[in-house]
Amino acid sequence: MHIRILGSAAGGGFPQWNCNCRNCRGLREGTLSATARTQSSIALSDDGVNWIICNASPDIRAQIEAFPALQPARALRDTAIRALILLDSQIDHTTGLLTLREGCPHEVWCTEMVHQDLTSGFPLFNMLEHWNGGLRWNPIGLEQSFSVAACPALRFTPIPLRSAAPPYSPHRNDPHPGDNLGLLVEDSRTGGRLFYAPGLGQVDGELLEWMDRADCLLVDGTLWRDDEMIHAGVGDKLGSAMGHLPQSGAGGMLEVLERLPRQRKVLIHINNTNPILDEDSAERAELTARGIEVAWDGMHIEL
Repeated sequence: MHIRILGSAAGGGFPQWNCNCRNCRGLREGTLSATARTQSSIALSDDGVNWIICNASPDIRAQIEAFPALQPARALRDTAIRALILLDSQIDHTTGLLTLREGCPHEVWCTEMVHQDLTSGFPLFNMLEHWNGGLRWNPIGLEQSFSVAACPALRFTPIPLRSAAPPYSPHRNDPHPGDNLGLLVEDSRTGGRLFYAPGLGQVDGELLEWMDRADCLLVDGTLWRDDEMIHAGVGDKLGSAMGHLPQSGAGGMLEVLERLPRQRKVLIHINNTNPILDEDSAERAELTARGIEVAWDGMHIEL
């Protein structure tokens, strides 16, 4: 299984266009040891030729340009993107579908709840019908494994997560199963398994069992501390209220990952305020000591 990190940042990217927090200002001024990142998305393939995109970032055009395998130029108009899987209906995980309109129709896999959001509050499916048939919806049933024809060796098992629907969603404060998914992806040829969850609010015993089945964990690294946005002076909400489990503190992601000693552990969907972006920070040093990696745009993993 080929896993390409197209984008590793949370919504807004890093640096965020209107943010002058310590991290964003430091990166612009060259005083911070850090790397710019686009908004979260990954690409998966079983052969390195045909690719499935998980979440369509607003930065997808730049991400395609940075990864030539997605534009192999075999014909006058061409792409190696064979399907898209949406784990939620967040704007920063779906807006890239608008950029991909010239390549419609696209095969799109998502849950009923995500499809509801994307045909009502943010009606991408409706809008894109006007571009060569738009988006072809393939429903994802909860905890029912599925495969995608373009990458037949990969098997996807969707896992409902406790997180939050987007702010625009009619049920933002009334969570439903299927609002947010994690994926367990298995390569039937190599046996390699990936657990992918860029938005993860809580981890219970059942979810921990799913994570333990994987060889590599690519999980929510949005915030270091629950009150990080408040502490940085750029927001008034806790990470937990936004559906993100912080790394530090009791029950945080570091404690969760400590219970999974054999897996490769990589944090993704990193907010611009998170001190782990600073490669010289104490927080980054703690991750390194614990054997936890920080995803970066262009990172490639094979399982």
